[in-house]
Amino acid sequence: MTNENSKNDNTYLTLTDTDRKILASYKAMLPNLGEYLGEGYEIILHSLENLQHSVIENVNGHYSGRGNGSPITDYALSMLARLEHDKNHSSFCYMNRSKTGIPLRSSTIPILGEKNRIIGLICINFYTNISLSQLIAKFLPDTSPLKPEIMEVHENFAENADELIENVLNETKQRILNDASISSQNKNKKIVEELYARGIFKIKDSVIKVAGHLGISKNTVYMHIRNANSEKRS
Repeated sequence: MTNENSKNDNTYLTLTDTDRKILASYKAMLPNLGEYLGEGYEIILHSLENLQHSVIENVNGHYSGRGNGSPITDYALSMLARLEHDKNHSSFCYMNRSKTGIPLRSSTIPILGEKNRIIGLICINFYTNISLSQLIAKFLPDTSPLKPEIMEVHENFAENADELIENVLNETKQRILNDASISSQNKNKKIVEELYARGIFKIKDSVIKVAGHLGISKNTVYMHIRNANSEKRS
């Protein structure tokens, strides 16, 4: 990739407004990704606008001594050259070592901007010297009074939309039908309201499918959805 701004020797790539918005969205996502992965992971976000100060966001950058404004690495540059010649812009996974010799499991992932150009890189390093207790701790509820306990949820991993609708409907239906505090004439209403709250009706043809499973008309389902929407706004 050639320099697109000869007036500024520090500029490697001239970014568009859209490119900047794309990088900003990754920048906003990085802290949450770091929180999910845990302290064994270093995540570095590079912008290719200025290779001398390419790091625009980092998680656990203290591992390698890098912060925002640090330069790109030589290996990232070599990966970039390979990525630019790879029409699929595939990510690379490889073994690496830190400055102190710690084995790393690393990945370089390209970020695409306008016109399918590579405008940035996400580099992830897993530090294999992290203790097993630290690694496992991320998967256990945090009972510290300073942090709220992570709620365990049940998530449906369906193969298709029909299966997702049916799974959620059956779970909701069983729970509400077994709830003696809900009168029999209100059970379908409550089922539809909960499905609405869970976002199921955002899926195409879900109203027709739910109506068929419950043995009611689609107009009745729409009526319950309107009522639920009115209650939500009030």
